[in-house]
Amino acid sequence: MTQLQQIQIGAQPIDRFLPILGDERVRAAQRVAGEMRERLKGRVLWNVNSTGVGGGVAEILRSLLAYPRGEGIDTRWLVIAGTPEFFRITKRLHNALHGSKGDGSPLDAQERSIYEQVLHDNAEELLALVRPRDLVILHDPQTAGLAPHLMRAGATVIWRCHIGQEQPDQEVERGWDFLAPYLEDVPATVFSRDAYVPSCCDDGRSVIIAPSIDPFSAKNQELDEATVRSILVHTGIIEGPNGNGTPAFVREDGSPGRVDRRADVLRLGRPPKWETPLVVQVSRWDELKDPVGVLRGFSALVNGSAPANAEFVLAGPTVEGITDDPEQAVVLNDVVSKWLRLPDSERNRIHLVSLPMADVDENAAIVNALQRHAAVVVQKSLREGFGLTVTEAMWKSRPIVASAVGGIQDQIEHEADGLLLEDPTDVAAFCAALSRLLEDASFAEQLGRNARERVREEFLG
Repeated sequence: MTQLQQIQIGAQPIDRFLPILGDERVRAAQRVAGEMRERLKGRVLWNVNSTGVGGGVAEILRSLLAYPRGEGIDTRWLVIAGTPEFFRITKRLHNALHGSKGDGSPLDAQERSIYEQVLHDNAEELLALVRPRDLVILHDPQTAGLAPHLMRAGATVIWRCHIGQEQPDQEVERGWDFLAPYLEDVPATVFSRDAYVPSCCDDGRSVIIAPSIDPFSAKNQELDEATVRSILVHTGIIEGPNGNGTPAFVREDGSPGRVDRRADVLRLGRPPKWETPLVVQVSRWDELKDPVGVLRGFSALVNGSAPANAEFVLAGPTVEGITDDPEQAVVLNDVVSKWLRLPDSERNRIHLVSLPMADVDENAAIVNALQRHAAVVVQKSLREGFGLTVTEAMWKSRPIVASAVGGIQDQIEHEADGLLLEDPTDVAAFCAALSRLLEDASFAEQLGRNARERVREEFLG
């Protein structure tokens, strides 16, 4: 059975960044690209991860790999396959590296056997493609076990970890103990934050590179107000009419796209009107994103009314669209259960939205429109590797309330680029932050302007 899926990538010129970043920075990037093009002549730069859709890693790869290809570097993207049990184990590892027990299952010899067998099967097919001296970047715990196979075949391997926990505990150590045997001979590792580097990689071979976004992707490209309105009305997220716009966007490959599918929306009454201020959180249905906590927090703020008559949209992907995260359906069901128990006066202001995933670019365009329309964007995570949803909202000049966890702390300076919650579980502080941004428009606008400039300077690809 075929294990690997190759994701097709277009090619884009780095020159398109000139209007945003200026000549000096773009030319510097092109000089580096030229040097790498010579070093990699006749070699392929492979990226390998566990999903082609959903989550920050897939989005980074989909957008950014087009630029080395545009500079003449043979860059390719492969996605591994796995059994449900394999992805349950890798989700357990994902949670462990965040300091969370997840489903509480062990990471013992039986789990290791399953993990290694699935990656052995993937490696057999991978080694039919990868040649000696090719460069292979493996992403996150799902792929770490491929490293020994590739290095024995003569490939140069880099392991890129997008997650971590700044205060290691027993769970974090359990996760690294599981992964360490596969990483001991890897010549280079990349982490999002210095605090995430474990002792097994803390030997001079680790590099820190913050994640980044592509301002030209379907999720981050400029959309005018008429287009935003048309997309949100068409998908059923807000009430019509849709005005004079069309739900159009530009795809990753530069071709025209249109939002055709609708969202699955669970609500008590009518959709919010265009004029209604929306508080929005968009993320996977993952306990670490605290969807139940943010639901309860907004519910506490509302209590029958809300500042500026705001309403709340909690959005995530349709659970069938994400293959490497088996817990999403459980989390979404829990959110729905908690929502159903709220009083009507509170449920009437809270909308649960599952966004279509059949077309990745279409999904990204819907998220783009929803973030741009938000009065306030929230990311109340309990743990966070970096938090690209924060970066995305900052780029769109949105005022943000986010938890002071993980890489979010590297993006937001409190009261300069957004508002940080020192304790993500502090409901009173969360409500106070939302109220402040909803009631003080000038302060919210200033935070949004500062946020966009911060991303322009530090977090573009």
